Amino acid sequence: MSGNDSSVEVFSTTPQSKDLDQSEYLRRVEDVARWSDEAGYRGILVYTDNSIVDPWLVSQIILQSTKSLCPLVAIQPIYMHPYTAAKMVSTYAFLHERRIYLNMLAGGFKNDLIALNDETPHDDRYVRTVEYTQIMKGLLSSPEPVTFEGKYYKVTNLKMTPPLPEELYPGILISGSSEAGLAAAREVGATAVKYAKPPGEEVEQGGDVIDSGVRVGIIAREDSDEAWRVGRERFPEDRKGQITHKLAMKVSDSQWHKQLSELGEQPVSEENPYWLGPFENYNTFCPYLVGSYDRVADEVARYIQLGFKTFILDIPPSEEEIEHTAVVFDRAQTLASR
Repeated sequence: MSGNDSSVEVFSTTPQSKDLDQSEYLRRVEDVARWSDEAGYRGILVYTDNSIVDPWLVSQIILQSTKSLCPLVAIQPIYMHPYTAAKMVSTYAFLHERRIYLNMLAGGFKNDLIALNDETPHDDRYVRTVEYTQIMKGLLSSPEPVTFEGKYYKVTNLKMTPPLPEELYPGILISGSSEAGLAAAREVGATAVKYAKPPGEEVEQGGDVIDSGVRVGIIAREDSDEAWRVGRERFPEDRKGQITHKLAMKVSDSQWHKQLSELGEQPVSEENPYWLGPFENYNTFCPYLVGSYDRVADEVARYIQLGFKTFILDIPPSEEEIEHTAVVFDRAQTLASR
């Protein structure tokens, strides 16, 4: 598989600081970034929320540890002004001559937002994110000063120095699980990313959204039984996690969280590789495709044929797991091109 194939962009995900001992975290970030880079992935998602370390500083480690991997930095508008975020992008380009991707957030964990005194309603948060992104785009795309006035932000004759080289202009992603998210993606020209439903329940992507992507985990082996053994060993049933999941549902206004929860747990088999177990046990925040290489590749190919060209995978537990996933994408892209 080539994660840099023009038709499909593959991203992995950086480990979270809250999940590892402090003494192990830095080395683990370097390892996962290096594995992803060597596999040819386009980039790597770097999370942000109140409980983990700063994504911009983690991205610096990723840039220093890799040759071409692009950090996909999650940007929470209430954490910093859009000028500051744009300045980080231009600074990384100046220091490393590397491209950054931006994962524009409209929400977050509800308790995080309350702690920051942010009571903005769900759909209005997308209005704020659109304004934020428009200011960033203006600063990064033109040497001319930017003047902007919206509901949440106002800048006057603001200029970015150092200017960003055109070839390093950032890729922009945003959640597309709600109508407000899709509208925001259309307005700012972003890739609309959603948490994958089973391919049979997805609709063909198109219309005026520039690009579409899915967030999904993959566990695949030559033998389906072996893949499921690995999956259940990695993500065992956890009563405490199930309770935490239910509590999180009560305080979340996230559309993707609700949509996944409403799908429920379907019987899993070689015929149905779509697995919500890790999500329902609060082990991770995305569904998984589990099974033989061929069966999972068939599902991934169906997503590609529906128009999903960006795949954000879960945190890889090992370099070997990335190699197994590479088999899936090689076969999936061959199937999708037929």
